[in-house]
Amino acid sequence: MGREAEARRNDRRVLDAAREVFATQGFDAPVSAVAARAGVGMGSLYRRYGAKADLLRHLCQLAMEQAVEAAEEGLANADAWAGLAGYVRTCVAFGSGALAPLAGTIETTPEMWRTSRRSRRLLGRLVGRARRAGVLRPGVTALDVAWLVEQFGHRPPHSMTAEDENVRGRLVTIALDGLRSSPAPRLPGRPPSAEHYERRWAWHVG
Repeated sequence: MGREAEARRNDRRVLDAAREVFATQGFDAPVSAVAARAGVGMGSLYRRYGAKADLLRHLCQLAMEQAVEAAEEGLANADAWAGLAGYVRTCVAFGSGALAPLAGTIETTPEMWRTSRRSRRLLGRLVGRARRAGVLRPGVTALDVAWLVEQFGHRPPHSMTAEDENVRGRLVTIALDGLRSSPAPRLPGRPPSAEHYERRWAWHVG
């Protein structure tokens, strides 16, 4: 159990480092920059993750597992609105959508798809519960929330400053207020589709 816990801690450290490096240097950044940021050796990084594409796939998998944990925590909250808002804030805080620009650039795995769909099912439960409680704006879907979280996951091309965090916190609050049930006009357009959400991750060869 000790080694497994240590491996999980290392995974999260590498994931956090990769989010920071790729946000500031782009996805062409060398793996050595990720290793240096995480404080791990290149040898151990390659032994655990293999090639860069393997590392990126693993990072995506870890990010989705974090979203699953956030959704489960939200569902454990007896208050429907607090559970949904907590999910959004948690996902934004750890940069849930930071790896979204990888869509279509790496080959995906069945495990990635399973975790992605599990994450969305749990989010669907959060959204459905908030809707039944009458606290969610009519017409808002789970995929609306997923896209919203993803937009906040993008990082500036430098390390986040205290002022960046302040601005992001204000904008998240404004966005959450927009999700709350209140007299408001009908949302424009059609709800986002699962096909549209997933199509980005089709791997394009060449």
